[in-house]
Amino acid sequence: MADVKAQAPLAEASREASVPSTTDEKPKDTKLRPEREPTFKDYIRVFSYATKWDIVIYIFAAVSSIGSGTTLPLMNVIFGQLVSQFTGYFSVPPTTSRSEFEALLDKQALYIMALFIGRLTLTYINKFCFRLIGIRLSSAIRLHYIESLFGQSIHVLDSMPPGAAAGTITTTANVLQLGLSEKLGTFMEYNGTIFTAIIVAFTWSWELTLVTSSVLLFLIFVLGVILPFLIKGQSAITKSEARATAVASEAFSSIRMLTACGAEERITSRYDRWVDDARRKGQATAPLFATQLGLIFFGIMGAFGLAFWHGTTMRLNGSIDDAGVIIIVIMSVIMVVISLERIATPLVAVTKAMVAACEFFTVIDAPKPATGTLKEPDVSAGQDIVFDDVTFAYPSRPHVKVLDGLNLRIEKGLNTAIVGPSGSGKSTIVGLIQRWYSLNHQYVIAKTVEKDKKKEAQKKKNLKKGIMDSDEEEPVTTPEETGPAIELSGSVTTCGRSLDDIELKWWRCQIGLVQQEPFLFNDTIFKNVANGLIGTPWEHESEETKRQLVKEACEESFANEFIDRLPEGYDTQVGDSGAKLSGGQRQRIAIARSIVRKPKIVILDEATSAIDVRGEKIVQAALDRVARNRTTITIAHRLSTIKKADKIIVLKKGQVMEQGTHHSLLEDENGLYYGLVHAQQLSLGEPTEANTDDSEEDLNTILQREKSAAYSEAEQVNDKSNDKSPNLFSSYGKLIVEQRARWPFYIIIILAAMGGASSTPLQAWLLAQVLNVFTIQDPGEIRSEGNFWSLMWAVLAIGVGVSYFSVIYSAVFLQYRISAVYKRQYFGAILFQRTSFFDQEENSQGSLTVRVSGDPKQLEELLGINIAFLLMGMLQVIGALSIAFAFGWKLALVATFVTMPIGLFSAYWRFKYEMQFDQMNGAVFAESAKFAAEAIGAFRTVSALTLEDTINRRYGTLLNDLRTNALKKAWLASFIVAFAESSGLGCQGLIFWYGGRLLASREYDMVAFFVCFMAAIQGAEAAGQALSFGPNAAQASAAASRIIKMRDSRNLDTHAESATIPDTEGGVKIELRDAHFKYPTRNVSVFKGINLTVEKGQFAALVGASGCGKTSIVSLMERFYDLTQGDILCNGKSIYDLNIYEYRKALSLVAQEPNMFQGTIRENILLGIDGDVPDERLHAICRDASIHDFIVSLPEGYNTNIGSKGVSLSGGQKQRIAIARAAAGSEGTSKWCEGDARSRDAMDEEDLGPF
Repeated sequence: MADVKAQAPLAEASREASVPSTTDEKPKDTKLRPEREPTFKDYIRVFSYATKWDIVIYIFAAVSSIGSGTTLPLMNVIFGQLVSQFTGYFSVPPTTSRSEFEALLDKQALYIMALFIGRLTLTYINKFCFRLIGIRLSSAIRLHYIESLFGQSIHVLDSMPPGAAAGTITTTANVLQLGLSEKLGTFMEYNGTIFTAIIVAFTWSWELTLVTSSVLLFLIFVLGVILPFLIKGQSAITKSEARATAVASEAFSSIRMLTACGAEERITSRYDRWVDDARRKGQATAPLFATQLGLIFFGIMGAFGLAFWHGTTMRLNGSIDDAGVIIIVIMSVIMVVISLERIATPLVAVTKAMVAACEFFTVIDAPKPATGTLKEPDVSAGQDIVFDDVTFAYPSRPHVKVLDGLNLRIEKGLNTAIVGPSGSGKSTIVGLIQRWYSLNHQYVIAKTVEKDKKKEAQKKKNLKKGIMDSDEEEPVTTPEETGPAIELSGSVTTCGRSLDDIELKWWRCQIGLVQQEPFLFNDTIFKNVANGLIGTPWEHESEETKRQLVKEACEESFANEFIDRLPEGYDTQVGDSGAKLSGGQRQRIAIARSIVRKPKIVILDEATSAIDVRGEKIVQAALDRVARNRTTITIAHRLSTIKKADKIIVLKKGQVMEQGTHHSLLEDENGLYYGLVHAQQLSLGEPTEANTDDSEEDLNTILQREKSAAYSEAEQVNDKSNDKSPNLFSSYGKLIVEQRARWPFYIIIILAAMGGASSTPLQAWLLAQVLNVFTIQDPGEIRSEGNFWSLMWAVLAIGVGVSYFSVIYSAVFLQYRISAVYKRQYFGAILFQRTSFFDQEENSQGSLTVRVSGDPKQLEELLGINIAFLLMGMLQVIGALSIAFAFGWKLALVATFVTMPIGLFSAYWRFKYEMQFDQMNGAVFAESAKFAAEAIGAFRTVSALTLEDTINRRYGTLLNDLRTNALKKAWLASFIVAFAESSGLGCQGLIFWYGGRLLASREYDMVAFFVCFMAAIQGAEAAGQALSFGPNAAQASAAASRIIKMRDSRNLDTHAESATIPDTEGGVKIELRDAHFKYPTRNVSVFKGINLTVEKGQFAALVGASGCGKTSIVSLMERFYDLTQGDILCNGKSIYDLNIYEYRKALSLVAQEPNMFQGTIRENILLGIDGDVPDERLHAICRDASIHDFIVSLPEGYNTNIGSKGVSLSGGQKQRIAIARAAAGSEGTSKWCEGDARSRDAMDEEDLGPF
């Protein structure tokens, strides 16, 4: 841990800049952080996380990279000297004897082997060192990002797109790591090659170098013109793909609500729009890519012709003596050109790393709220908390006033209850006391708010035009559309001091918070409750003492009742977000966690909302005992829980309307509180069991916890048995057949690839012919032959340029189209899977999101540009071997069966280990990312429990451990990569030595030798490049298999395609007949022959203790799961004979925790509705749900963007929108409501209308 910490130094200036001034001056509105543009300074700044030893290793790695790059230009010198000896030996008369020729040949072969060993050593050093530093720096900045994120206020996280923080520490961090490690080393290596090659070329012939270097100016011009457009295009593609991924992630997180609403097609359509947008933008880059690569290869081949033409001229003028000089110069210049072309890949990686670094520093540098310095004895948490004329608006909605001049006093030692309609500001008061929000410093990370408003303005225009909403255009919104921003004012104080002046963590340690939606970490019950001890005097006590404190807290919260019955007791794992426990059990553990710290202030935000009737009274009594002698703040909808409060404060529209005790407030029959009590039909005496609603478990959580009966153990076995290793040719063949409409593109690719591949044998043949010209003594013949063969190089350059343009254009155009097709099919197939599919652990939200975006991308490897290069590489190998055997079978045999297998073997193992290392590296950081993502998702819980330091320490420990494991794997992978990159030199040395022997005996002439040599070298390189696509093809084949399997398993409900529900006017009759059902994972029967009838038009209520099967009935009626025996009838017809999608249109579901989606209020209400809905009907529905007045009070009304998961709405507002959605989705038919006590308590009399 200390190791990672040491890598994250923070400059004092940076610290000071990140902390806002603590003066009393308040901003007039939310400060919007400007969009930060990535700069190279961001990339350089990442190296500030390096320790002194890291810097030493970096320097060592950089020197090794440059040294490795110098070996290739030095090989050109050796090659040129050998060519000089060859031409001298074969000239008439010869200028070199056979013995001299053989001695020189042996000497040069040893030089080549020395270069091979040197390159192997230097490459190994730089590969390992750069990987070492990349992992270390990546770990350090990930940790600093998490630390900075948890140092922000909650509104900063709310302002970020869904999953942005988790994505930054996973995908973005991986991009940054790649740009800091291997790609940076490759960049330096190519730079070493470029500078050494330039020095070598100018040393041997500055004139020929200048002439040949004209190709550099040409290529720089090409790249300078085209590359900016390509980068801009790639950025646009990435943004569209990210939007599509965000839609998929949100859909998978709320899959059951989407299913219940029948909104699969609407969400699929929304996803398809972004996929198609990415496709269009991707295909627009096809001519740019094609033109760039076509001109590059044209320039490279043209440079050969230009160099040989001018070289022959210089030979005639006496400026150069032999062909060796020309070879050295041309090979060096071409090496510069090729290195410049190849340097684009690491340069792009560095550019992406620069953008990734900017994303990190956007959060790291964001101004952090003042943490305060005061604590005991200067202040005490046992004093009154005073709100003085507080006016507040959320940063995400700076134009909507939430608190309006609020004045209230929460008196010490008393139980103060705060009640009021939804949106009155109750939860906002909790947020200000917890200091999640501030009246002084409010920042939004980026221009999220303005962007949303611009989008909504465009949506209004689109709605008027009757077209689908689009996010592509972002017109400026006028001030009149939103109104002026609310000026924040007032103060929240205790002991006469502002809460902002009090030390933040000390203050939060004095508060025990029980939230409306409790969050538990994926750990044991004991550790979850013990988290409440963080920051208290008992934090460092022995485990035995902590266990005793935890046990006492659980007894007080009535949690010990179920814990003691668990096989592992307090050491029971609760699962992700506590998914293995019921809602009531999670709530009781959360209560225990809040009181174990013995806080001076207790905040109960719907603390008993998820506890059943039997447990509520006991837990409420326990909470009453906990509240004694403590300042207690109770936020309640269920008024029966606050009758004993010392003071009740009634809010409405952010103002205090009434306050007093329960009995004093009831004396005013015209008062707001009296109306709320009357709406809930509370008796003035003690509540009876009949009027105290039991609390239903959370539908979404319980469905995630309980596996489907339909997905039996036998089916799981079948699924696993069918999940065989995919066959590459089978997958490829099936996909090719499916894409037969695009066969013309493949024909173009094949023909163009054949043309491009022919350049390899032709290049070898032309080079041999040109070198043979230098054995000629007659000047006229030299001029004639030189011009002819130089012209042939020009012809070859044109042909290669056209071939590569055709291949790249067709392949890029094709790959984006294919990727889009399978993305749409894949997402749609997943969305229409049976509910049991989503119960499986491997099909979690995160896993599915990664697969739906990653698998179709892999198909681009199989059917797009990479398959074109694979085909071209195979054709190049065939052509090279053919011409080599045609001109010299002996040397061709050595090249084919000795050097080429070495090249192929090293290339194969290189890419195999590279892929394994990348997968291992991703898996290594995936574990830590999962932990961090869970903590980020529970930001409020983490901050309330002051767990920030604990989370940071644990995350740092995970990174250190995982980093150590990654480095152990890097040793072997680095060596294999180094050998693969160096083996070419050794193979060239062998071919030179053996081919020289054949030349010395005059068994081969120069043309035969150079044709064989160049064909063998280029063929081996082409084979290695072709083989490099092998692992990618394997991954793509696996992805193709998953997509095909998923698509074929799509739930089409084919046995009931045409069946519809008869006579739905006025509702439907539902019957359960002899229903048997159990969850095979628990092997406990839920129903054993239950019979139930709900008559048409009836209002039926299902009540009972937690776990008695209420949720299971709703799940079965929604056909999330199927009965193991028996039947369910709808108007006398089995629901299993009805089309499942048509059937669900007759049902409407309101869950305990309403699912909201990114988008407008209108879009959320009309989710799943086909066709247009008139505004009149929409408004009428919302009036019935008592939400219309609130909506129209917003500046943008029904077109207000509610943010990710409806973050800008209160719990009650979200619940009413859910009710409106249910009413809109099933007018005149049965509505099954899973709304629990929380939703019912959130409603007044008007809210009950839809039911």
